[in-house]
Amino acid sequence: MSDSTTLADPAKPAKKPRKTSFTKALNDALDIGMERFPEMFLIGEDIGEMGGDFAVTKNLWAKYGAARVRDTPLSEAAIIGTCVGAAMVGMRPVAEIMFADFLGECYDQIVNNAAKVHYMFDGQFTAPLVIRTACGGGFGGGPHHSQSVEGWFLNVPGIVIVAPSNPADAKGLLLASIESDDPVLFLEHKALYRTRGDVAEGYYTTPLGKAAIAREGTDITVVATMRMVPMALAAADELEAEGISVEVIDLRTIRPYDAETILESVAKTGRAVVANEAPKIGGLGAELSARIHEECFYDLKAPVGRVDGLDTPIPFSVPLEHEILPDQTNIVSAIRVTIEAGR
Repeated sequence: MSDSTTLADPAKPAKKPRKTSFTKALNDALDIGMERFPEMFLIGEDIGEMGGDFAVTKNLWAKYGAARVRDTPLSEAAIIGTCVGAAMVGMRPVAEIMFADFLGECYDQIVNNAAKVHYMFDGQFTAPLVIRTACGGGFGGGPHHSQSVEGWFLNVPGIVIVAPSNPADAKGLLLASIESDDPVLFLEHKALYRTRGDVAEGYYTTPLGKAAIAREGTDITVVATMRMVPMALAAADELEAEGISVEVIDLRTIRPYDAETILESVAKTGRAVVANEAPKIGGLGAELSARIHEECFYDLKAPVGRVDGLDTPIPFSVPLEHEILPDQTNIVSAIRVTIEAGR
C-alpha cells in the first residue's frame, strides 16, 4: 500500500467552526476537492442534476458541469471499472455507489483491481480513487438497503476503509481520502446524514488511520464506529451517574485501524467493549476483540465485551429491525457486565 500524501498546500485555510449537517459537510469537501484538483471528477447514479439520493452532490453538477459530475446507468461494475482505469492514468475519481449493499456488483473491480494495482505494478501505477457509499440500517430499508458491509472488505490488503461518525470528521476525512494515493472505501451511515455539529469552513484534512478519543475515562474503554459512536457517548453519559467512567474511542478509519490508541487506552482502563452494527461473526468486532485479547491480556480485568447486530438479514419491519440492531441500551448492558466481571 502506498503512503497517503497531501498533494498541495492549503490555499484556503479553515475558518472558525459553524453548525453544519453531515450531508453538507460532505458536500463542502467535494466542492473544495473539485476546486483544488482539476484531475478530480465525480461519477455515479443520479449524482448530477438530481444531486444524489442523499443530496451529497447537490449543486455540484451546476457548478462544474456534466463532464466532471457524471451521471451513469445502473451499473456499479461499470462505475468502478471506469474509476480504476481513470485513476491509473492520473485522474482522481470519486464514485458514489448509492447503497453499500450493491458493492457486491463491483466487488471484483474493487478487490482484484483497485486494491492490487500498486502491488502488481511495483508502484508504477496507483489507484487514487474514493468510493463513497451509504450504509447501515434503522430506517426500514429492508435486507437490500440496510447492511453494514465493512466486514466484506476487512480481509483485502490494499484498501483503506474510512467511517466517520460526525460532520467535522466527515469533511476532513473525505478531503484526506481524495488526496490519498490509495483506493478508499468511504462509508457514510445513513442515520448520520441529518446530524449536525461544528465544522470549520474552508480546507482542512483529518488524518487517515488515526482514531480519536471522543471522551476520556478511567474504568472501561469502548471502541466504536459510525452511528455506534454517538450511542457510546450517550451510554457514557448515562453511566457517569452511576460512577462508571467510560473512555470512548472513535475508530474513524477501519482499515488500517489505529491499534496503538486502542491498546494504550485498554492498558489504562483494564476493560474493553467493542461496538459495531454489523453481524457478530467474522466482523470488525471479532478483529478488535482478538487484537485486544492478544496484546492486552495481562492488563485485562475481564474478557472483552462485544456489541453487534444479530446474525440475520435485516427485515423491512422497523420494530423487528430495532430488535436486531444494537443500540445505546445494548452498550450500557455490555459495559455493566464487563465492569462486574472485572471486580
